[in-house]
Amino acid sequence: MNDNLRYPIGKFVLPENISKVQLDEWIDQISALPAKIREAAAGLSDKQLDTPYRPGGWTLRQVIHHLPDSHMNAYIRFKLAYTEDHPTVRPYYEEIWAECGEAKNGPIEVSINLLDALHKRWVFFLKTLNVEDFDRSYQHAEHGESNLKKMLGLYVWHGNHHLNHIINTRKLNKW
Repeated sequence: MNDNLRYPIGKFVLPENISKVQLDEWIDQISALPAKIREAAAGLSDKQLDTPYRPGGWTLRQVIHHLPDSHMNAYIRFKLAYTEDHPTVRPYYEEIWAECGEAKNGPIEVSINLLDALHKRWVFFLKTLNVEDFDRSYQHAEHGESNLKKMLGLYVWHGNHHLNHIINTRKLNKW
């Protein structure tokens, strides 16, 4: 399988030092993602939305529905880490969620609107945190310990990763 199709922006790499400037840049990117997804998906037909971004991969429709599913879980984990002392969070099974009927067949506008509202709320919350708050952590039942600094960077990468699945599929198919 072509890793450029699977990881169009490469795999996530956590910077060694994460400054306040870096956190602010990431928050700005979280804020900007929904509009970029909306623009990337504009004008796609149902047939185009039902095209996988790579052989054996999700369709563009599933990718778009996956984003708010994933980022809702992230938002909740951020709130748990902020309001509790090192909570344990449970996984969600994104592969199974992507096979649900609304993820395979639902209108993307619903998920883009949900992503937009979610990111507005998430950004508002993130801007209330001080730098030390991003050191708060949680224990993931499958992936171990994570702090909010790492997770913010990961979810910026995650959004851009899937954004580029859409953009690259359009380019490859000349849509």
